[in-house]
Amino acid sequence: MKTISSLIIIFLIFSCGSQKNENLDYYSFETECLGVELDGSQTLKAWGSGKNKKDAIEQAEKNALNDVLFKGIREGKSDCSLIPLVVDPNAREKNEKYFNNFFLKNQIYSKYISYKDGSFKEKHSSDTEIVYGITIRVLRSKLKKQLIKDDIINQ
Repeated sequence: MKTISSLIIIFLIFSCGSQKNENLDYYSFETECLGVELDGSQTLKAWGSGKNKKDAIEQAEKNALNDVLFKGIREGKSDCSLIPLVVDPNAREKNEKYFNNFFLKNQIYSKYISYKDGSFKEKHSSDTEIVYGITIRVLRSKLKKQLIKDDIINQ
């Protein structure tokens, strides 16, 4: 009986101790709608991962824009558009050079985001990555106008 009691105590000591690593599989990292502004912009909670804070936040920005462009926003409030700006399922491949430049070259994508709505930042980490959630405003109307001008989408 002492052996069983000792094992239970040892188990409790080790299981109650603080754990250094979070299991990131338990978190939902989908882009969420927090609201839509009168100018047509969408306020989102977006997530990104990277090797450090800067990389993770940059990836969260890109993920938010990618979702507005190609997926639509399906989580959170129903205010945001479920319909992506680019509805052609092959548009990313057809316009690969355009979108590669958009997301990489001189951070063109950053013209279509704003941090006006707040500073939500949440951090989760493991041994191999760091994940940040941020509040970001995607300037959807401005982005749509540019895509029309660049002949990526039709009016």
